[in-house]
Amino acid sequence: MLRPAVLGWAMMATLLLVAAEVVGGVLGRSVALLNDAVHNLSDVPALGISWLAMHWAQRPADSEKTYGYHRAGTLAAFTNAVVLVILSLWLGYEAIGRLGAPVEVIESWMIWTSVAALAVNGGITLALVRGRNDLNLRSILIHNFGDALSNIAIIGGAIAIRLTGAHSIDPLLGLAIGVLVLWSSIGILRESSHILLEGRPRELRLEEVARAMLKIEGVQEVHDVHLWSLGGGHNALSLHARVPDMHMDECERILLCIQEKAAKDFQIDHTTVQLERAGLPARSGYVMPEPAKSG
Repeated sequence: MLRPAVLGWAMMATLLLVAAEVVGGVLGRSVALLNDAVHNLSDVPALGISWLAMHWAQRPADSEKTYGYHRAGTLAAFTNAVVLVILSLWLGYEAIGRLGAPVEVIESWMIWTSVAALAVNGGITLALVRGRNDLNLRSILIHNFGDALSNIAIIGGAIAIRLTGAHSIDPLLGLAIGVLVLWSSIGILRESSHILLEGRPRELRLEEVARAMLKIEGVQEVHDVHLWSLGGGHNALSLHARVPDMHMDECERILLCIQEKAAKDFQIDHTTVQLERAGLPARSGYVMPEPAKSG
């Protein structure tokens, strides 16, 4: 588990990096460095939101947030992705404007500033890699990995400018950085919005879960099966299961078996089941009327 303090240190290091890139971009007259400074500046609120989300996610459920605060990280990832999409479009616009009127840059400032930035972004990426399975932290990890790649590109571009004198390489790099940010952020935006809209977890299949429940002795039919994610790797399941008339103790056994199968086979840690008497007419959108064939 990644500690929130790591995000705090990453935020301070990013602020110092932004200041260094602004100085290097102004002195070196490099739009790529200035665009990368703005790109890195967007990491600061992203890291701050993620730090806050990690603290919120640890809070227990209460009378207002009955499921807890697991989606705080998902909401942070969604917010970060929206900011990054807007930022990438702006970076692309600025770079296209400079293509028509290239400015002579000072390659040494580009090279040494980007080397320092690469060290910082590489260190942050390595520090965050332990939290790569968390969507919120993965948005930050991908962003910092993209930062590191853009630093490498700026170093290579500065060397190419020195060798060829083609100053249009600088705005081309700025445009490439914008495209990279857009590509990486759209995936996070798509996945986080899927969770916020209570979409089915990608790794689970509705029919597979329903058929697994039908293998439990006593379950004759399942319907109204719903799967969704609470965020932070916590998945939830609700369903109606029809069983024959039986003693309350048998009902308790079936409930326990459904919960155990959901947790063991599908890593679902929150299961809600409504038991109904078999033979009632079906009034739902998803019904599995026949038990799975054994053997």
